[in-house]
Amino acid sequence: MKFPKPYTLKSIAEIIDSSFIGDDDFPVLGMNEIHVVEAGDIVFVDHPKYYDKALNSAATIVLINKEVECPEGKALLVSDDPFRDFNKLADYFKPFKSSGSSISNSATIGENTVIQPNCFIGNNVTIGDNCVIHSNVSIYDDAIIGDNVTIHSGTVLGANAFYYKKREDGYDRLKSSGRVVIENYVDLGASCTIDRGVTADTTIKAGTKIDNLVQIGHDTIIGKKCLIASQVGIAGCVVVEDEVTIWGQVGITSGITIGAKAVISAKAGVSKSLEGGKSYFGIPADDFRTKYKEIASIRKIPEILEHLKSKK
Repeated sequence: MKFPKPYTLKSIAEIIDSSFIGDDDFPVLGMNEIHVVEAGDIVFVDHPKYYDKALNSAATIVLINKEVECPEGKALLVSDDPFRDFNKLADYFKPFKSSGSSISNSATIGENTVIQPNCFIGNNVTIGDNCVIHSNVSIYDDAIIGDNVTIHSGTVLGANAFYYKKREDGYDRLKSSGRVVIENYVDLGASCTIDRGVTADTTIKAGTKIDNLVQIGHDTIIGKKCLIASQVGIAGCVVVEDEVTIWGQVGITSGITIGAKAVISAKAGVSKSLEGGKSYFGIPADDFRTKYKEIASIRKIPEILEHLKSKK
């Protein structure tokens, strides 16, 4: 998320009441999660295991819970609770605002677009031309919908990321200030849920077709011309490249990449990145040839055991 104007390190420290290491006027341009940070961004880290990753990332401001040596060209915001203060910044720069109506006055809707009854269109939503939004669709604030998009009944775009920190008294949610972006010629089935990015975008690229009852997590990117069948669950921060086919009830863990033109068969459990241009099935998912060899080996186990018994 980029701020509406450049801020200084000192002014950001004052917002969250933290100390800082760096020049007072060190420029701060935005805040992001580590996988999408750029120069000028704040990234937060609250565990020593990830200090080096954050300090050596593209971010130039690190919100951290311990004074450490500051890399050259960077600055630190030192906080007793970076998670809490990252949320403070989200509230400051992207506070929740009630729209006050079923279609917000700040929404922009293109020519020849049809919005059926009982839809909710939030603040600063942009919907392109020639779209059909069926009844009971909810499109939360800041979503971007391209041209020639169809969204079926009951689908929700822009719910919060499923991102929590465990505390002694329960769980704290990391607040979501990102967007959902749906490109041209995308079809979304009934009762799909596509979560907004934490600070960046959850994106469905042009020409992708998604069946009913599909969940897509925060900051995930679905490529062009993908097919995703019913009851698929895709976690956050996944990259699905172009022309991937994912059949029903596939589950995909966070932070991995599915290569272009891969095919994942029904009920597969994907726990690691998969190379493109191959077909996969099983739990954990693997390519067909490897998986069939495993199955053939398992089927031989009784025969091997009988052979060993006969030798005794």
